[in-house]
Order: sequence, then C-alpha cells, then structure tokens
Amino acid sequence: MKVLVVGSNGQVGQRLIQLLNENNDHTVRAMVRKQEQAEVYEKQGIEAVLADLEGTVDSIAEAAKGCDVIVFAAGSGGKTGYDKTLLIDLDGAGKTIEAAEKAGIDRFIMVSAIQANNRENWHDNILPYYAAKHYADRVLESSVLNYTIIRPGILLNEAGTGKVAAAENIAYGSIPRDDVALAIVASLNEKNTYRRAFDLISGEDSVADALKKI
Repeated sequence: MKVLVVGSNGQVGQRLIQLLNENNDHTVRAMVRKQEQAEVYEKQGIEAVLADLEGTVDSIAEAAKGCDVIVFAAGSGGKTGYDKTLLIDLDGAGKTIEAAEKAGIDRFIMVSAIQANNRENWHDNILPYYAAKHYADRVLESSVLNYTIIRPGILLNEAGTGKVAAAENIAYGSIPRDDVALAIVASLNEKNTYRRAFDLISGEDSVADALKKI
C-alpha cells in the first residue's frame, strides 16, 4: 500500500513515516506545509508533497493522488489557540475525508483521542479539542470510507514497548507515541479494525494480538 501521512511534521507522524519507510509491504508519502519540511524528508529518500489543511479540498486530493490509504495524524498542537483546533483538528480532518472520497481512496485511518466518543469523560481544560476530535470522528464514521479510528491515551515520548491494550471503551491510560505508530501500521491490513473505532493504551498484548481482540 502507498500511504499518505497527513501531519507528517508531528511527533506521531514522524515516527509513522520512519516505520513505513522501513516496511517492505508499504510505501509512504509525507504531506507537509513547508518546503524546508519536504526537503528534510527528501534528503532521507522519502517522498514528500506540499499541501495545507487550511487550503482547499482539491489541493489535498491532489496531494493524495496515487495513494491507497490516508492516515490523518495532524493536530493543531498545544501552543496554538482554539481557532487552530477548529481549523486543523475538525475542518482539516473533514477536508481530508472529502479529499479521500474525491481522489477515490477508500482506506482512511484517523488518530483521535481517548474517549473522544464519550462527552462525559472529556477533560474540562481541553473541551474544544475533544469536541473537534469527536465531530471529526463522526464525519468519518458517516462517510463511505473504510475507516479505522484510533483513540490513543495520553501520549508519551518514552520508548515504545510494543505492548498495548485496545478496546472500544477504555476510560483512561497513556501510551508512547512509538506504540501508536506501530498500531497504525498494524491496522493498515488488519480487517478487524475496518470500520471500527477503539481506544488504545499501553498494555500486555502485542499490537497484532490487541487489534484482533477489539
């Protein structure tokens, strides 16, 4: 599969691209906003394309042309205001879903947030972030795409263990970004994740085994 990674400059996106670049079963294209970001990837022999989530649906569809899968791992980041949360995490996701449909790409993996589907469990200090993730997920679920929605717990920068827990309702937990990237790669061909949404935290099972238990 050829995978377009949206959010390639983010911490999960960077880890995902490296995994895909080392994977014999997949190829990767990094979508970035700036030429200097593209050049960093191109120097590593990784294909990169310029497109902006605040741009048009057509420009994203053009960036995705020739790919088999889109992974949406973008986020506005903690240093921006909630205006960017709305424009990137919600509208940017919605545009990318539209772009996938326009480009004839059936497979779509969304990186969301733990318990984004359950309003009663949203953290009070980041309610707009959860609202953006919630409605982006609902747009994807109502689409015709063969989606997987991965809702990771609190993201950690410590080394991954390759051991996770995955289920449709996990109230709380954390997970290294390394292991989120592993789960995305494993979900690409795991039919048990097709048209499914699940929470993901550190656990006792291998990624492959955890995804089969959802």
